[in-house]
Amino acid sequence: MSVEARRALRSREILNATRALFESRGVREAQIDDIANSVGINRAIIYRHFSTKEELFAMTLVDYLTEIEALFAEVRNDEVSAIDELQLISTEFFTYGMAHPAFVDCAQALLRFRGTELVDEIRPEPLFKLGSAMNLCLDHMVQIFERGTRDGELSVTDPTLLANVVYTQGLGFLNLVHFQKAVGEIAEGNPVMFDLPIERVMSLAVEAVVAVASIPFADR
Repeated sequence: MSVEARRALRSREILNATRALFESRGVREAQIDDIANSVGINRAIIYRHFSTKEELFAMTLVDYLTEIEALFAEVRNDEVSAIDELQLISTEFFTYGMAHPAFVDCAQALLRFRGTELVDEIRPEPLFKLGSAMNLCLDHMVQIFERGTRDGELSVTDPTLLANVVYTQGLGFLNLVHFQKAVGEIAEGNPVMFDLPIERVMSLAVEAVVAVASIPFADR
């Protein structure tokens, strides 16, 4: 096996261990030492493959995004209306996010940084892979926005920007689902926390995606 092949294999082992720990313990609880122990290596070796913890997070997120993109591609169907197709991929996104809380945590861990800061934390090649994986996912939504606008079903003036907004908004919905509680008022001035109606929240999340793409820009 060549040096390049061995390096790629080791990187994959590290990513697999990272994801396994993220999903079993949560992103905040997974430490570099734990990942190294899981693979059976010294933590210093991890930093030979991934320059920072954020870079490791980014490449783990690429794995999640690759799976999401495959789900989007599988359900795409331009024989149905753009609204129906948008509902299909939105449902896939939220269903995946519910099944993989670590995806949400990993994505939001990177969103804590400004874009200019992330450039300092992640080398160009991994950052390019992250951007490509993200773009492949968002492009499904962009294409649906464009088709729906052409057909008069939707009203989207900047499909790429809206796709980014919807993605970030979707992570927020999934955060609420994982929190599993909502806040209301039992009497004036008396707040109360109650169990979240998960199925209703997920339905509202899908409806929100369609709604924001359907409102004429001047009315937003």
